[in-house]
Amino acid sequence: MKRLLFALMLAATPALAVTPAEVLDDPALEARAREISKELRCLVCRNENIDESNAELAADLRVLVRERLVEGDTDEQVVDYVVGRYGEYVLLKPTTTGANLILWITGPALLLIAGGVGFGYVRGRRRAPDASATSLSSEEEARLKDLLEE
Repeated sequence: MKRLLFALMLAATPALAVTPAEVLDDPALEARAREISKELRCLVCRNENIDESNAELAADLRVLVRERLVEGDTDEQVVDYVVGRYGEYVLLKPTTTGANLILWITGPALLLIAGGVGFGYVRGRRRAPDASATSLSSEEEARLKDLLEE
């Protein structure tokens, strides 16, 4: 029974797409490659990292990452190389510098502006005089009385 439960738990976990041919002989380099691959987006699958994607382009990117690591690049150099080749879109967690800073700030800023406009609108409606509270002039009261009596 325990073995069946264990087999079911293993079957429920997501399978990684890294093939045995891609795995490096050096466990330290392979661990680094896996960590880098988890930070890079598959350009075919969109919101899936290349470590879990079965797309051919993801496999090519995994091989590229491993080749760069074998050549002696640091993790940052590997990521910079891939970003230089495919653009910042390849990063699952975009940077918060440069033009991206505008994108990071715009959402919360617009939310605050909309909240301020909404608050001002609601507050302004509270101050508006109530239509039923206005009094009629004596001429208007006489005219209304005439209309009601007809």
